[in-house]
Amino acid sequence: MYAYDEFDQRFVRERVAQFRDQVSRRLSGSLTEDEFRPLRLQNGLYLQLHAYMLRIAVPYGVLAPRQLRQLALIADKFDKGYGHFTTRQNLQFNWPKLRDVPDILGLLADVEMHSIQTSGNCIRNVTADQFAGVARDETEDPRPVGELLRQWSSLHPEFSFLPRKFKIAVTGAESDRAVLKAHDVGVRILRNPDTQEIGYQILAGGGLCRTPMVGRVVRDFLPKGQLLAYIDAIMRVYNSEGRRDNKFKARIKILVHELGLETFRDKVEAEFSRGPDWSAEENAELARLAPYFAQTPYETLPAVSRAFEAAKLANSAFAEWAGNALFPHRVSGYAAVTVSLKPVGGVPGDMTSDQMRAFADLAERYSLDELRVTHAQNLVLPHVKLDDLPALWRALGELGLATANVGLVTDIIACPGLDYCALATARSIPIAQAISKRFGDSARQREIGPLQIKISGCINACGHHHVGHIGILGLEKRGQESYQVTLGGDASEHMAVGELLGPGLTAEQVPDAVERIVGVYLAERRDGETFIETVKRLGVGAFKAAFLAGAQNEAA
Repeated sequence: MYAYDEFDQRFVRERVAQFRDQVSRRLSGSLTEDEFRPLRLQNGLYLQLHAYMLRIAVPYGVLAPRQLRQLALIADKFDKGYGHFTTRQNLQFNWPKLRDVPDILGLLADVEMHSIQTSGNCIRNVTADQFAGVARDETEDPRPVGELLRQWSSLHPEFSFLPRKFKIAVTGAESDRAVLKAHDVGVRILRNPDTQEIGYQILAGGGLCRTPMVGRVVRDFLPKGQLLAYIDAIMRVYNSEGRRDNKFKARIKILVHELGLETFRDKVEAEFSRGPDWSAEENAELARLAPYFAQTPYETLPAVSRAFEAAKLANSAFAEWAGNALFPHRVSGYAAVTVSLKPVGGVPGDMTSDQMRAFADLAERYSLDELRVTHAQNLVLPHVKLDDLPALWRALGELGLATANVGLVTDIIACPGLDYCALATARSIPIAQAISKRFGDSARQREIGPLQIKISGCINACGHHHVGHIGILGLEKRGQESYQVTLGGDASEHMAVGELLGPGLTAEQVPDAVERIVGVYLAERRDGETFIETVKRLGVGAFKAAFLAGAQNEAA
């Protein structure tokens, strides 16, 4: 993984010192909260319902064991002994005291981490495919591009005060595991079908929140060396023409929609044509960055592990976990392992400090000193020998981290909701827990198969409810929490926004509603057909009658 150079170290340390002075002035009263607010947001510090919340960047989702141990230390010393992984591959601490935040940032700097631009109207943490560098369907590892974008965007003087926040995702794979089309800008590394040259497809105008929109292709193919100049052109068009009079209409998706794709594209291309030529510098920087991500010391191993195969035959629980958690690795004899942070009835994305420390040990022992954070609030050990999987599974089981539910009905994405967030209008966590308990039986989960439930506690959609196969949005209605249910969302390369099934439900009604939806699927599916495939074949209308009938019966 990337290692900070002297400039990076100085840059982050200077930022910590600057914020320490700002916090001191806020505590002394020489800065008002209105004056302090933009300063703390630029350093990832929010004021939530009960306390401050600090959001820590995990660029393109890559963590080292020593960094995870440092997060555990911070959790114990300055928080309540746990952290929360988010849908932007970040980690949040929900209970820091303002006076302690500079010390926390100093500890982060010690292990090459920071909270810069995890909030504010700027370019946020760049996210990526959690299987970057190991996936078999990958054209090229996107992590060097992610690091290039991180360095370019950090405190960019022109793009630090945009009309609204701005999110970029990158992937180098055929299958979209980074949800490119839900981002302000998506970057896909691919080959030109005519020349076989590697370059980029650029998407823009995606986003969720109160007006969900699917990102559109702005450039089919952009040669290597021109990425920063082209994104710079997009940012300039957005910065100059994006709405600043209404924050709800200030995202780039609204600009693309109002201008129309062709007009927006023409403006970007015109800006790009008169912009700088950074190709030599960009290619040189990518060449400098690439070795940081290509030094994985793999062993030469057989494609089939006798120990692994024997363990599956001997232990059905291990076989179930292996069938659920493993992702094919490009190197023979290895697998990438997704580790669920969704124990049945647990809080999605939460991890205790003890689990962090022990997991860091496992990453060192079994995954070549590396782990990843996924946008689905899980973790990945990307480089595990097949021979080591039985021992890893036993160790994960001792930590409560061997739940075999990745991608299944209890692998629920949920934002913190009204339990923590000052913007939330309803709770998310208790809804996720109730659904998880309802469908907790492992045999039943396997019978249902892949099913993505995503829950948000407000219209800002931090839980990605719009693109859940089943999406749940919590709102306030006449002083009560009300939950809207949508169906048919898709976060893949075939991204779709779910359709509303009917009127809002009480919290108690939501698990029964999900039960009825799943019941229609089980009754109507064809052999081998997944939940989302059945929904797309039948249409949302085929599920509405069961949803509405149940809701009406419960109301009566």
